[in-house]
Amino acid sequence: MIYYGRQFGTLIGLLALCLALWILTPHFLTVSNLLNIAQQTSINAIIAVGMTFVIITAGIDLSVGSILALSGVVMATTLKAGVPWPIAVLVGLLVGFFCGIVNGFLITRGKLPPFISTLGMMSVARGVALMFTEGRPVSGFSDQFRFIANGEWFHVPLPVIVMIGVYLLAHFLLTRTKLGRYTYAIGGNEEAALLSGVNVNFYKTVVYGLCGLLSGLAAVILTARLNSAQPIAGIMYELDAIAATVIGGTSLMGGEGSIVGTLIGALIMGVLRNGLNLLGVSSFIQQTVIGSVIILAVLIDMALKKQKK
Repeated sequence: MIYYGRQFGTLIGLLALCLALWILTPHFLTVSNLLNIAQQTSINAIIAVGMTFVIITAGIDLSVGSILALSGVVMATTLKAGVPWPIAVLVGLLVGFFCGIVNGFLITRGKLPPFISTLGMMSVARGVALMFTEGRPVSGFSDQFRFIANGEWFHVPLPVIVMIGVYLLAHFLLTRTKLGRYTYAIGGNEEAALLSGVNVNFYKTVVYGLCGLLSGLAAVILTARLNSAQPIAGIMYELDAIAATVIGGTSLMGGEGSIVGTLIGALIMGVLRNGLNLLGVSSFIQQTVIGSVIILAVLIDMALKKQKK
């Protein structure tokens, strides 16, 4: 009951933020700006879905930004080699999935803490991306590939449609499948889940693989939007993804969270950043505000945990 109350409160917070920005700047509540917010939010929102699964298992993934960069440059190089764009996209997704699976194996088989494993992957993937491109961006792609980010369907940008599809599928996985049930069980009490016959190592590895896959998908959209893949792309994306997940009500202690809450959290992040841009607030101050929001969200989470006990 407390959890659903918090989720409702987060939604009210989003609406209140929109109202405040509408009062402060008339340019905020326009169709074009709202679509722009949705499009700009789509990349972080997609990464945050994978982060939600990971954090529900009481884990963390600090490597999502670096995995995005590596997936992007490998896919872009494949495109420049003349490979058809659907195959190149598949290559990018597989790179992200592979990196996530490696994270999962290091955590489950290597017994490394998720923080250490993904911190190492963050450095390794970034380094490989820089070596792969010699530090230079890869750019100049076909219109067919760029349509992924620049196309529309009934005036709705395709990245927004992809984001909606990812959220619908993730919500189904988390609420209607064995993967979802075991994800919550592992985060709630891993030892109890193990004693109940759950293959904890397998499902945790799958969850990290899913997180990597979605980072690869975000790389596809970002590369198509910018018409360029850069080895330095995705820096600090892990911060935004964790922020969206935690603001949306997913507990850093594991065992609790929802895809709907993460979507609300990602929209709050997108609306906040867009509103601060419209108000001409410095990017340095924006970073401070976002960091403060994360701290506040975690404090609320800890307070609610104590209230439950």
